[in-house]
Amino acid sequence: MKKTLGVFGLVGALCCSACNANDSVAQNGDTVIINFAGFLNGVQFPGGTAESYPLTLGSGQFVPGFEEQLVGMAKGEERDINITFPTQYVPDLAGKDVIFKVKIVDILKK
Repeated sequence: MKKTLGVFGLVGALCCSACNANDSVAQNGDTVIINFAGFLNGVQFPGGTAESYPLTLGSGQFVPGFEEQLVGMAKGEERDINITFPTQYVPDLAGKDVIFKVKIVDILKK
């Protein structure tokens, strides 16, 4: 009987951890604390850098394509975010392809 309960307990724990797997990654509505730096042609551009920046995913606060690429990232994960700035943007960056190097410092669940 003890072995049977032990197996059920193990299976239950595995199922619960699988059910909560999405809780450990950023989802729309969550606020992520990020460090980021933007690069154009391999050169960091002014105004494209911040540390410990709070961003609510899905808020549309950043340029299109940025927030969507953070969904599914975990705390501590780093990723290159590739975006094209809108044509109606700051003249030096308008319509340009850039890379943001982003690190998720923390995830505050909604």
